[in-house]
Amino acid sequence: MTTSVAPAPAALEDRLISAATATLEMFCVHIGRTLGLYRALAAAPRTPAELAAAAGIHPRYAREWLEQQAVAGFISVDDPAGVADERTYRLGAHEAAIFTGEQDPSHVSPLADILAGIGQTLDRVTDAFVTGGGVSFADYGPHMMHGQGAINRPAFTHDLVPSWIGSIEGLVDRLNDGGSIADLGCGVGWAAIGMARHLPGASVIGWDLDPASITAARENAAASGVEVRFEPANAAAMVREGPFDLVTILEALHDMSNPVEVLRAAAEVLSEGGVVLVADEKVADEFTAPGDELERMMYGWSVTHCLPAAMSEQPSAAIGTVIRAPVVRRLALEAGFTSVERLEVDAGFFQLHVLRK
Repeated sequence: MTTSVAPAPAALEDRLISAATATLEMFCVHIGRTLGLYRALAAAPRTPAELAAAAGIHPRYAREWLEQQAVAGFISVDDPAGVADERTYRLGAHEAAIFTGEQDPSHVSPLADILAGIGQTLDRVTDAFVTGGGVSFADYGPHMMHGQGAINRPAFTHDLVPSWIGSIEGLVDRLNDGGSIADLGCGVGWAAIGMARHLPGASVIGWDLDPASITAARENAAASGVEVRFEPANAAAMVREGPFDLVTILEALHDMSNPVEVLRAAAEVLSEGGVVLVADEKVADEFTAPGDELERMMYGWSVTHCLPAAMSEQPSAAIGTVIRAPVVRRLALEAGFTSVERLEVDAGFFQLHVLRK
């Protein structure tokens, strides 16, 4: 038996202070994203008055936000010693990709929007700890919905088909030759849209239980100029629509209150030789403590969002964000799959699993 060792008190104090600073900085990032401040800076360097005019905000708030961003090191300022209202602030090319590049792999700033959604819901989460209930995805509001979609969009746009699906032998050709795809838990639609764009010979349908997400997905598809059908329904609807050559469940299995039933439905609708692709969090196969930074982040999401969301429907498997590979395997085998293969593909924050009947 081994016992984990807690950090020294002084080190723990420093960590909490740093965490508070980082949290406040992320709230400021959320303000900048919501009000279009980064986009205004990406277009041209601005003084506080120029930013205020470009973004339609009050000049005093513009100055304070610009100073905060410069102090944080997120943007640069030409003359720090100059008159406060006359300083010019600018956003570098790499920083612009992080804050405004919606399809750039470095576009991680939507994390701030997800945190804003959690922040406005913490009282409900706290109540759920006491009652044993949950907090629905819809209760986290539009910041969570759009933030989650935006943080995954680069991977779904650039990696999903060429790298992830492309690593499954023969699947791209099969899909492009009139194949059919079902995307379960499609969210605001970026994965389904990416598959439709990269696989023009395939038909793609996305399902999600959240009506607001489906509305956003339809709007995103229309703006992207691709044809994808989105429906506000559960896995039972998929059974009526099959068969499918590919079923995708992307960063959604751990949120489901009934994952075995969903996987069983996915197995039922697979065509001969079809596969289910599950992408979920890249966590260790076993629990250890203390954990690395990735495990710390995933448990943070789990406590504040994913577990309460899963618990909002009862009975619930109550998995939480930290869905380890042996759990995915167990769920798949229980659902009737005979083969569960972990793909050796670099998928960033995700682990990829291919399920076959």
